[in-house]
Amino acid sequence: MKTEQSYTTIAPHGGVLVDRRLPEEEREEAVERASRLKKVRLGPRELSDVELISTGVVSPLEGFMTREDYEGVVENMHLANGVAWPLPITLPVSREEARDLSEGEEIALADGEGRVVASMTVEDVFDHDKEREAKEVYQTTDQKHPGVANLFRQGDVLLGGKVTLLVDEPTPRPFPEHYHEPAELREIFASRGWRRVVGFQTRNPIHRSHEYIQKSALETVDGLLLSPLVGETRAEDIPADVRMRSYEVLLERYYPKDRTVLAVYPATMRFAGPREALFHAICRQNYGCTHFIIGRSPADPGNYYGIYDAHHIFEEFEEGEIEITPLLFENAFFCLNCGGMATTKTCPHDDESRVMLSGTKVREMLRRGEYPPPEFSRPEVVEILVEGMNG
Repeated sequence: MKTEQSYTTIAPHGGVLVDRRLPEEEREEAVERASRLKKVRLGPRELSDVELISTGVVSPLEGFMTREDYEGVVENMHLANGVAWPLPITLPVSREEARDLSEGEEIALADGEGRVVASMTVEDVFDHDKEREAKEVYQTTDQKHPGVANLFRQGDVLLGGKVTLLVDEPTPRPFPEHYHEPAELREIFASRGWRRVVGFQTRNPIHRSHEYIQKSALETVDGLLLSPLVGETRAEDIPADVRMRSYEVLLERYYPKDRTVLAVYPATMRFAGPREALFHAICRQNYGCTHFIIGRSPADPGNYYGIYDAHHIFEEFEEGEIEITPLLFENAFFCLNCGGMATTKTCPHDDESRVMLSGTKVREMLRRGEYPPPEFSRPEVVEILVEGMNG
């Protein structure tokens, strides 16, 4: 009989799975004490980040970035200790709030209604150059880009320091039946004997092209983690509850149940293109994935990045810096002449033979109550989407 150790699901990024939750028996007293501290109210993204930090999703981070880590990430995608990291995870405040805070001070972190959810020891208080961050991280200063717009709206000062979660949930967890922290998912993979697990990030419904690349990847590994993002996205995106119903029916009818897990990813979208694709891969490594699917134009809100820039970003790191293996796929489509799913690597026919629809076009069709062709999307999925968007 194999031991649990024989089922390797890859070490967390940086080597240790972070846990910044206070033991349950200490929380009531800690919340009472924190209620008397200076309070910083967090927006949806920062609340989500507190959850990601405290449960180990963004290991090895233990809190919001200090200046040294922030500068290293913005400039060269490395933390101060040399560990590869693509995106700033920061706590912005207004200049007025910052004047009342000092390094070494313990503060309370609260949600929008003032409920204390965590505490933080302030290690750093520093200004940041928003235009520089936009150019380096998002590759644009265009404020029509949602990530850049959010950056320029946020406070001018950043607070850095370790976070301690004081409550069970910093925000109500949607879809609790599909919510698993990294340690829990690793146990699930181990219990199933999965040594090679491929992750797939999505904030959209799964169409036949996604299904094709997921199943292609599943041919080479033990299990698939379908990991939909359920934090803040864009107003025009299909709501998470509608998407989740479509994932459930698709997995129920078209995927092997013993080789798939559906587990939500409680992050917000930053739309940072290739940097965010790498970030998503690292987070799935912390959940226990050994492989991660990278398709065309991930985390791109509108032609800000090259179609396959997210493929190339992995080449910017030395061997061993990124342990999760990217599985790089070109755009998939249904070819009427081939009579099945294909990519440009396998299909010799012209565009007229290929059923390819943009996400924007599909959303427009769904809002009009129109059904995309079955070559593009499973009819059960379309039915849920049409009903969800027009009901």
